[in-house]
Amino acid sequence: MYQLKEKEMIFIFTGPDGSGRKTVADMVGTTLGIPKVLSYTTRKPRPAEEDGQDYHFISEDVFQTAEQNGEFIETVNIEGVYYGIKDKDIEDLFEQNNFIYLIINAEGARILKQLYQERATRVFIYVDHDTILERQKALDMPEFVLKSHSDRYQEDMSYKEECMHSVENIDLAHTVFAVTNILEDYMNRDLVEKD
Repeated sequence: MYQLKEKEMIFIFTGPDGSGRKTVADMVGTTLGIPKVLSYTTRKPRPAEEDGQDYHFISEDVFQTAEQNGEFIETVNIEGVYYGIKDKDIEDLFEQNNFIYLIINAEGARILKQLYQERATRVFIYVDHDTILERQKALDMPEFVLKSHSDRYQEDMSYKEECMHSVENIDLAHTVFAVTNILEDYMNRDLVEKD
């Protein structure tokens, strides 16, 4: 496992599926110039998702081979779909940057927090259950995806109390502004000149 250096930090975006955590994370990452660690998954891309931009979409055989080779720092299985983060991807991004971010569910976030302790900061993005259903219906999500997200909503929300920061994503611009300020605070802590 890659050992983070003193000024290096991972920002972990988590929250219920459909809360807008990916949109918020990517907008904040772009604003602050922080690169994203992409997860690997065995599920098929959803409409508007692209390989190498949203996830690395791979077959179950490729995933299991990588897992057997010890390439993943964390993996989770959600309803038969595998997700994982590769240690090498984290190491490669830290060669050029002191800060990186990723977007994962509560189970993965919990694993990474245990691994990286104070070097990992969790940002929980959420909205109420009805808003998630409205947004996902507007995106023409398949019924089985809506049901899966709906069934897991309360469990996902229960992770909020474990996270250092939580922001309700009612207005996207406001949410991005608030989260950008939170992350900037971490990024600027060691940059203040001392008299």
